[in-house]
Amino acid sequence: MSDNEAIPAATLVVLRDREAGPPEMLMVERPRTMAFAGGAMVFPGGRIDPADWADVDSLDRAAARAAVRETAEETGLDVTIDTLVPFARWRPDNVRHRRFDTFFFLAPCPADAGPLRPQPGECERALWTTAAAMLDDIAAARAAAIFPTIRNLERLAQFGSFAEARDHALAHPVEIISPWIEERGGEPHLVIPDHLGYPVTAERLDRALRA
Repeated sequence: MSDNEAIPAATLVVLRDREAGPPEMLMVERPRTMAFAGGAMVFPGGRIDPADWADVDSLDRAAARAAVRETAEETGLDVTIDTLVPFARWRPDNVRHRRFDTFFFLAPCPADAGPLRPQPGECERALWTTAAAMLDDIAAARAAAIFPTIRNLERLAQFGSFAEARDHALAHPVEIISPWIEERGGEPHLVIPDHLGYPVTAERLDRALRA
């Protein structure tokens, strides 16, 4: 692997429906000592390990296995792999820092899910929150998040249930998202395509935490 070759990774957005209001989703706070996105709020996930390739013949399947495994390792929540729905794939280009080629999946929270058990060294905390509440915390500087996480939270904030999120995902085939820099109104912006279901597709570069 070259010094800046994208590292295959996967992340899982677990949605928990409620009787009233939008669904909650599982998020974790990364340890501040981590080289990548230290202290940021993210969805559970990590690198695709060699063991994730056992008895599978596609990167998508290995990624799904990694997403389930990492979620269990970080939070203690066991999700069934056959409930996963492909949601997005982000791979930054033209950056100097470590790059990840990250598969995003959706999954419903298991009906028998117990309390979260955040694992020391894996994450500082794990919590259930709505997308809107987390976006409010980020805007108020009570939490931090990288550019892809914020864009995905904005997309998820559109949905009133897991079923709505699933149907939206199925209606937008996954394409690799590689943000680019573009001048808008005399200011450089970090931009993503506008046909993949994201309500916000640009952010001023000086405000974006790139990843």
